[in-house]
Amino acid sequence: MTAHLETLNERQREAVTHGSSLPDQSVAGPLLIIAGAGSGKTNTLAHRVAHLIVNGADPRRILLMTFSRRAASEMARRVDRICRQVLGDKAPADGLLWSGTFHGIGARLLRLYAEQIGLPVDFTIHDREDSADLMNLVRHELGFSKTETRFPTKGTCLAIYSRVVNAESSIAEVLKSAYPWAINWQDELKTLFATYVTAKQTQGVLDYDDLLLYWAQMVSHAELADDIGNRFDHVMVDEYQDTNRLQAQILMSLKPGGRGLTVVGDDAQSIYSFRAATIRNILDFPTEFSPKPADVITLERNYRSTQPILAAANGVIGLARERYTKNLWTDRLSEQKPRLVTAKDENDQAGFIVEEVLANREVGIPLKQQAVLFRTSSHSGTLEVELTRRNIPFVKFGGLKFLDSAHVKDLLAIIRFAQNPRDRVAGFRVLQMLPGIGPQRAATILDTIAADPEPLASLAEIPPPSKTGDDWAPFTTLLTGLRRQEHGWPGDIEKARLWYEPHLDRIHEDPETRKADLLQLEQIASGYPSRERFLTELTLDPPDATSDQAGVPLLDEDYLILSTIHSAKGQEWRAVFMLNVVDGCMPSDLGAGTTDELEEERRLLYVGMTRARDSLSLITPQRFYTHGQNSRGDRHVYASRTRFIPAMLLQFFEQTSWPKVEATTTGRSASQIRIDVAAKMRGMWG
Repeated sequence: MTAHLETLNERQREAVTHGSSLPDQSVAGPLLIIAGAGSGKTNTLAHRVAHLIVNGADPRRILLMTFSRRAASEMARRVDRICRQVLGDKAPADGLLWSGTFHGIGARLLRLYAEQIGLPVDFTIHDREDSADLMNLVRHELGFSKTETRFPTKGTCLAIYSRVVNAESSIAEVLKSAYPWAINWQDELKTLFATYVTAKQTQGVLDYDDLLLYWAQMVSHAELADDIGNRFDHVMVDEYQDTNRLQAQILMSLKPGGRGLTVVGDDAQSIYSFRAATIRNILDFPTEFSPKPADVITLERNYRSTQPILAAANGVIGLARERYTKNLWTDRLSEQKPRLVTAKDENDQAGFIVEEVLANREVGIPLKQQAVLFRTSSHSGTLEVELTRRNIPFVKFGGLKFLDSAHVKDLLAIIRFAQNPRDRVAGFRVLQMLPGIGPQRAATILDTIAADPEPLASLAEIPPPSKTGDDWAPFTTLLTGLRRQEHGWPGDIEKARLWYEPHLDRIHEDPETRKADLLQLEQIASGYPSRERFLTELTLDPPDATSDQAGVPLLDEDYLILSTIHSAKGQEWRAVFMLNVVDGCMPSDLGAGTTDELEEERRLLYVGMTRARDSLSLITPQRFYTHGQNSRGDRHVYASRTRFIPAMLLQFFEQTSWPKVEATTTGRSASQIRIDVAAKMRGMWG
């Protein structure tokens, strides 16, 4: 056995060495690795890539796709480390040249083949907010914003459009399944989407979904599919359960016979259907190939959780209607079963968590190693109030992203407009930074310069608008210089920042704090080799700014984690608490309409449970207080334990309630009496 395989268990080694026994230069057929939660998925995939390279595969001909740029970078580092351990100085110097997200790889390929598929080589990429703004411009121009009855907002229109593209469904199907209230607008939405596509093409911009759509269209042509597919001997895909139909179509077009194709994932963790991901991709993968289906290797040994936690999680997912059979196990034995905690209401639920979190901290479990998970962000409201009252710092994931900040988007719009002067959304935003230019005037200027092959040259020739005064000439000079890249990179963004800062004082409150963010953006930019790479990768995988994460206590060294289950996927903590594990919350009332939706809600519970390493508590409040949700106004709603933990599974849990009341002659609990006596004793010495 070679040294780099010694740390792997038997099933991991089988996955890593799959196809190694084939004759030299042969490429193995399709492989599906079903990697259970905590089973070392990332380590296994990294070793498989490294094993291929160690055995002669050209790393420049390996395509590795993950669902975040950070994951791709981490994977590439692991591969490089393993190769250097085995090959020493003979390890390839270049490493993985084709490693990234689906959207990032798509953007690179579209740059390479832009002329062949009719795209301008200098196309820019809109993020979600820019796309929504462009959708809104088109929506307004078509008169749909003036309708007497409710027409979908720009964000909803973009969401519908995105679902149609990624799920490869018709507008009618998407409206019926996800937006039934908007079904009467079907014809208008078709018109809107067609006009939106035309606007993008006219302006030379792509939105996030276009990166997959254009890629899929490109490989639907046999000649281009062969050319792109032949670039890669091996194609590896992580988190395959999170792919949509468009992504699966791309893979099957790149490797129609499956040779050299490896996908890794876990059907039990497929929880992103709201992003158009479909569990069918991973369930149906083996049968996509003929005459021989794909090989399937299952990783069941868990390195994260204790055996009692795994037994409960196995029980929950074992009741799923359709799944790959696996039974997670571990060497980490424990006497502590997961707890099912009954609380009277949400206040008691919050009280229980606070007491347990503080007790854990006293025995050496930092707050950062504890997490409270919930189905929906709004479920943590009562807990947040109690944490604040008790002065317990916390961070709630899902806060404002760095690039969503208005001042950061302003600076990026300047760079984006210089990169692609046909980008109407960027131009519209940039022009309104000048004094005296509002939406109407900005639109008129953009209309005036649109027909010129060099719009920025036209812009410089326009007489200065009366109210912009001396600001017009420096503005046009800046854009012309940025267009010509006179300042180099990242000098461009410094020039743009210096021009923008005086306007920042006029446009936004708290300018000094915002200037710090702009300097941070400039620092981020210095890590990219070119303006084009910066704009592309920052749009596809934006970083969070520490100052913008909702609730991050910058002055505290330790803080509790609050997170939706969706945001917690891929994470782990020593102690995990799950809120509202009752019908109506899990499954959500909104997620219990169809069998498929119910099954995804079951998987969501499973994902939450498998985040825990040592301790897991599921809390079931018996009563909720709702505010004016029906004609009866404010009222109490009673709840029952989630249907995903039926009586047959209770054997895997320790059942308890909180608070535990002990009867006394005064009717108060024993714990309360002790508190009263202690207070009296302290008062004697006041």
